Amino acid sequence: MIKLFKVKEKQRENVTNTKKQTAAELRLHKDISELNLPKSCSITFPDGKDDLMNFEVLIRPDEGYYEGGKFLFSFQVSPHYPHEAPKVKCKTKIYHPNIDLEGNVCLNILREDWKPVLNINTVVYGLYHLFTEPNYEDPLNHDAAAVLRDNPMLFATNVKRAMAGGYVCHTSFTRCT
Repeated sequence: MIKLFKVKEKQRENVTNTKKQTAAELRLHKDISELNLPKSCSITFPDGKDDLMNFEVLIRPDEGYYEGGKFLFSFQVSPHYPHEAPKVKCKTKIYHPNIDLEGNVCLNILREDWKPVLNINTVVYGLYHLFTEPNYEDPLNHDAAAVLRDNPMLFATNVKRAMAGGYVCHTSFTRCT
Protein backbone atom coordinates (compact mmCIF):
# COMPACT_ATOMS: atom_id res chain seq x y z
CA MET A 1 0.00 0.00 0.00
CA ILE A 2 2.77 2.45 0.92
CA LYS A 3 4.59 1.54 -2.29
CA LEU A 4 1.44 2.45 -4.30
CA PHE A 5 1.34 5.91 -2.68
CA LYS A 6 4.99 6.47 -3.51
CA VAL A 7 4.40 5.52 -7.16
CA LYS A 8 1.41 7.90 -7.40
CA GLU A 9 3.44 10.68 -5.75
CA LYS A 10 6.31 10.13 -8.20
CA GLN A 11 3.89 10.30 -11.16
CA ARG A 12 2.46 13.62 -9.93
CA GLU A 13 5.98 14.95 -9.47
CA ASN A 14 6.90 14.02 -13.06
CA VAL A 15 3.79 15.74 -14.41
CA THR A 16 4.51 18.99 -12.55
CA ASN A 17 8.19 18.96 -13.58
CA THR A 18 7.38 18.47 -17.27
CA LYS A 19 6.92 21.74 -19.14
CA LYS A 20 3.57 21.84 -20.89
CA GLN A 21 3.66 22.96 -24.51
CA THR A 22 1.41 25.81 -25.54
CA ALA A 23 -0.94 25.53 -28.51
CA ALA A 24 1.46 27.74 -30.50
CA GLU A 25 4.41 25.46 -29.71
CA LEU A 26 2.45 22.37 -30.68
CA ARG A 27 1.39 23.90 -34.00
CA LEU A 28 4.91 25.18 -34.70
CA HIS A 29 6.36 21.75 -33.92
CA LYS A 30 3.93 20.25 -36.44
CA ASP A 31 4.80 22.91 -39.05
CA ILE A 32 8.53 22.35 -38.64
CA SER A 33 8.23 18.58 -38.77
CA GLU A 34 6.29 18.91 -42.05
CA LEU A 35 8.66 21.42 -43.68
CA ASN A 36 9.31 20.81 -47.35
CA LEU A 37 11.92 23.46 -48.11
CA PRO A 38 13.49 24.08 -51.50
CA LYS A 39 17.03 22.66 -51.69
CA SER A 40 18.37 26.22 -51.60
CA CYS A 41 16.87 26.89 -48.14
CA SER A 42 17.85 25.61 -44.70
CA ILE A 43 16.63 26.12 -41.14
CA THR A 44 18.68 26.35 -37.93
CA PHE A 45 17.86 26.80 -34.26
CA PRO A 46 20.57 29.05 -32.74
CA ASP A 47 19.19 28.57 -29.21
CA GLY A 48 18.82 24.80 -29.65
CA LYS A 49 15.81 22.62 -30.38
CA ASP A 50 14.30 23.57 -27.01
CA ASP A 51 13.46 27.02 -28.38
CA LEU A 52 11.33 26.38 -31.46
CA MET A 53 9.81 29.85 -31.26
CA ASN A 54 13.02 31.50 -32.53
CA PHE A 55 14.90 30.17 -35.53
CA GLU A 56 16.75 31.23 -38.66
CA VAL A 57 16.28 30.42 -42.32
CA LEU A 58 19.11 30.72 -44.84
CA ILE A 59 18.05 31.31 -48.44
CA ARG A 60 20.54 30.79 -51.28
CA PRO A 61 18.69 31.74 -54.50
CA ASP A 62 19.69 29.65 -57.49
CA GLU A 63 18.16 31.94 -60.11
CA GLY A 64 17.31 35.58 -60.73
CA TYR A 65 19.04 38.80 -59.69
CA TYR A 66 20.17 37.34 -56.35
CA GLU A 67 21.61 34.05 -57.65
CA GLY A 68 24.66 33.00 -55.63
CA GLY A 69 23.81 35.13 -52.59
CA LYS A 70 23.22 33.95 -49.02
CA PHE A 71 20.50 35.70 -47.05
CA LEU A 72 19.73 34.96 -43.42
CA PHE A 73 16.28 35.58 -41.93
CA SER A 74 15.33 35.45 -38.27
CA PHE A 75 11.87 34.21 -37.29
CA GLN A 76 10.20 35.07 -33.99
CA VAL A 77 6.99 33.20 -33.43
CA SER A 78 4.38 34.68 -31.12
CA PRO A 79 2.61 32.70 -28.39
CA HIS A 80 -0.53 33.53 -30.43
CA TYR A 81 0.67 31.61 -33.51
CA PRO A 82 -1.00 30.62 -35.84
CA HIS A 83 -3.46 33.45 -35.22
CA GLU A 84 -0.58 35.92 -35.58
CA ALA A 85 2.03 35.79 -38.33
CA PRO A 86 5.65 35.18 -37.31
CA LYS A 87 7.91 38.24 -37.15
CA VAL A 88 10.53 37.91 -39.88
CA LYS A 89 13.65 40.04 -40.31
CA CYS A 90 16.41 39.82 -42.87
CA LYS A 91 19.72 39.78 -40.98
CA THR A 92 21.70 40.26 -44.20
CA LYS A 93 21.85 43.86 -45.42
CA ILE A 94 20.42 43.74 -48.92
CA TYR A 95 19.55 45.96 -51.87
CA HIS A 96 15.98 44.82 -52.53
CA PRO A 97 12.69 46.63 -53.23
CA ASN A 98 10.75 44.53 -50.69
CA ILE A 99 13.35 44.47 -47.89
CA ASP A 100 14.54 47.71 -46.34
CA LEU A 101 18.04 48.41 -45.06
CA GLU A 102 16.96 47.57 -41.48
CA GLY A 103 15.83 44.10 -42.55
CA ASN A 104 12.07 44.64 -42.49
CA VAL A 105 10.30 42.45 -45.03
CA CYS A 106 7.33 43.46 -47.15
CA LEU A 107 5.44 40.24 -47.80
CA ASN A 108 1.64 40.31 -47.83
CA ILE A 109 1.25 37.00 -45.98
CA LEU A 110 3.22 38.45 -43.07
CA ARG A 111 0.74 41.31 -42.81
CA GLU A 112 -2.83 41.71 -44.00
CA ASP A 113 -3.10 38.37 -45.84
CA TRP A 114 -2.01 36.18 -42.92
CA LYS A 115 -4.47 33.42 -42.04
CA PRO A 116 -4.12 30.66 -39.43
CA VAL A 117 -4.17 28.02 -42.19
CA LEU A 118 -0.83 29.37 -43.48
CA ASN A 119 2.37 27.95 -42.03
CA ILE A 120 6.14 28.39 -41.86
CA ASN A 121 6.60 26.54 -45.15
CA THR A 122 4.36 29.10 -46.87
CA VAL A 123 6.37 31.98 -45.41
CA VAL A 124 9.71 30.48 -46.53
CA TYR A 125 8.38 29.97 -50.06
CA GLY A 126 7.09 33.56 -50.00
CA LEU A 127 10.53 34.83 -49.02
CA TYR A 128 12.17 32.69 -51.70
CA HIS A 129 9.73 34.14 -54.24
CA LEU A 130 10.87 37.68 -53.32
CA PHE A 131 14.32 36.73 -54.60
CA THR A 132 13.15 35.16 -57.83
CA GLU A 133 10.61 37.92 -58.58
CA PRO A 134 11.15 41.14 -56.62
CA ASN A 135 8.03 43.32 -56.63
CA TYR A 136 8.47 47.05 -57.29
CA GLU A 137 4.73 47.70 -56.84
CA ASP A 138 4.74 47.15 -53.04
CA PRO A 139 8.15 48.42 -51.90
CA LEU A 140 9.86 49.09 -48.60
CA ASN A 141 13.01 50.32 -50.34
CA HIS A 142 11.50 52.87 -52.73
CA ASP A 143 14.83 53.71 -54.40
CA ALA A 144 15.49 50.08 -55.32
CA ALA A 145 11.90 49.70 -56.52
CA ALA A 146 12.16 52.74 -58.78
CA VAL A 147 15.42 51.47 -60.31
CA LEU A 148 13.91 47.99 -60.87
CA ARG A 149 10.84 49.53 -62.51
CA ASP A 150 12.66 52.10 -64.67
CA ASN A 151 16.01 50.45 -65.42
CA PRO A 152 16.22 46.68 -64.77
CA MET A 153 19.80 46.54 -66.14
CA LEU A 154 20.99 49.14 -63.60
CA PHE A 155 19.06 47.27 -60.89
CA ALA A 156 20.93 44.05 -61.77
CA THR A 157 24.25 45.92 -61.60
CA ASN A 158 23.32 47.43 -58.22
CA VAL A 159 22.33 44.02 -56.82
CA LYS A 160 25.64 42.47 -57.92
CA ARG A 161 27.59 45.42 -56.48
CA ALA A 162 25.74 45.16 -53.14
CA MET A 163 26.17 41.38 -52.96
CA ALA A 164 29.91 41.78 -53.64
CA GLY A 165 30.23 44.10 -50.65
CA GLY A 166 30.26 47.40 -52.49
CA TYR A 167 28.37 50.68 -52.30
CA VAL A 168 25.00 51.45 -53.87
CA CYS A 169 23.60 54.99 -53.57
CA HIS A 170 26.08 55.90 -50.77
CA THR A 171 25.09 52.80 -48.78
CA SER A 172 27.71 50.20 -47.87
CA PHE A 173 26.84 46.50 -48.08
CA THR A 174 28.58 43.44 -46.68
CA ARG A 175 29.57 40.67 -49.06
CA CYS A 176 26.92 37.96 -49.07
CA THR A 177 28.09 35.52 -51.75
